[in-house]
Amino acid sequence: MTQRLVVVGGDAAGMSAASQARRLQPAERLEIIAFERSSWVSYSACGEPYYVAGLVEPIERLVARTPERFAADDIAVRTRHEVMAIDLDRRVVQVTDLDGGNSAEYGFDLLMIATGATAERPQIDGRHLPEVQELRTLDDALRLRTLAEQRQGRVTVVGGGYIGLETAEAFKHQGWEVHVVTSGRSVLEKTLDTDMGDSVVKAMEHIGIEVTTETRVTCIAGDGRVEAVGVGDDLAPTDLVVLGLGSRPEVDLARDAGVPLGETGAIAVDDRQRTTIDGVYSAGDCAEALHRVTGRPCNLHLGTIANKAGRVAGFTIGGGDKRFPGVLGTAITKICGIEVASTGLRPAEALEAGFDPVVGDAEGTTTAGYWPGASPLKIRAVSDRSSGRLLGAQIVGGSGGAKRIDVFATAIWNGMTAEELAWTDLAYAPPFSGVWDLIHIAARRAAS
Repeated sequence: MTQRLVVVGGDAAGMSAASQARRLQPAERLEIIAFERSSWVSYSACGEPYYVAGLVEPIERLVARTPERFAADDIAVRTRHEVMAIDLDRRVVQVTDLDGGNSAEYGFDLLMIATGATAERPQIDGRHLPEVQELRTLDDALRLRTLAEQRQGRVTVVGGGYIGLETAEAFKHQGWEVHVVTSGRSVLEKTLDTDMGDSVVKAMEHIGIEVTTETRVTCIAGDGRVEAVGVGDDLAPTDLVVLGLGSRPEVDLARDAGVPLGETGAIAVDDRQRTTIDGVYSAGDCAEALHRVTGRPCNLHLGTIANKAGRVAGFTIGGGDKRFPGVLGTAITKICGIEVASTGLRPAEALEAGFDPVVGDAEGTTTAGYWPGASPLKIRAVSDRSSGRLLGAQIVGGSGGAKRIDVFATAIWNGMTAEELAWTDLAYAPPFSGVWDLIHIAARRAAS
């Protein structure tokens, strides 16, 4: 008997699940149909700011697999189709064709919820003006690229997270005046301590991006189009506003259907990506994952997590036996020439989780100090005082520095202590590091 799998959401988690399930089950045993409300599936959201900047083109280069490619594997993909409701009792989804306007019901035996995350929008006047944009999907990227190239002006980016800062740099690259406004004490507050974030602010200001911290945007003003933003008590002229306030799990559809949510507000799943509803699975930005350091559920919006968790869901759906082992939240980016990376817990998070954090800082250069082109590098390692266990790390510095975060992520993943990492046999040559890599030095200081 053929079963039908319906996938709600056609990006990383959803299509990873569909592809893995197909590898395990042929079409005569498992029919797969995926619904995606945007115009694209299986694309790199992380590459969108670089498309806006004009560094990547055409936009199709950000697409990993097209609907036609999925069709060759007997996976039916319906773009511009939005799932409006899920009826778990009748085992049907209600789907609207956004172009044709028609609605239809599709039955399912198995359901994969991969609705992802949605951008936070401030509840302020003017937020619905046409020049107030966000950057989540490829459709958003197309709009922003068009705006960036049609004219030049002044853009205000609201928020100091990864997407906001990468978008700010993209518009600077296109010749715009750029102003970043964040309510945080510095930028990247969810991944970096304030002093580490301040190094990023300096790099942004060095190329002419204005950064205002500890200030909220109070309104967006304009008669039919954006003319200014309220920055604290001041009204600052602007031609465009890009919201980069972060994202929240998009769980309305699941919640309204009766799928239980977890303590983070995302969909609760086990390590096989199963919800508590028989035959219903979830993964990606809309679902919880287990943090390997705290042992608690978390909800992190990273493509790395979505792809891996989606693959596990596909194994489970297809009858395989894989378990998702958890996350550390490892992330990396480059902003205005400075590389940034983090993994695990920051000191404040470690304290909140019940640890007694020890911080080890190491400052030096990306290569041996005498090597041509050596650039500044700072590493912060965090350990637990009583056990010595590594808990987290942050890196800010020049080219070639940030991928050191993978050493910390591997060590934390495997439960190593700071002392053990301090003696690890890492490679050395002057073009790459000093004889004592800053990894060793930061770990040694966190161990003392």
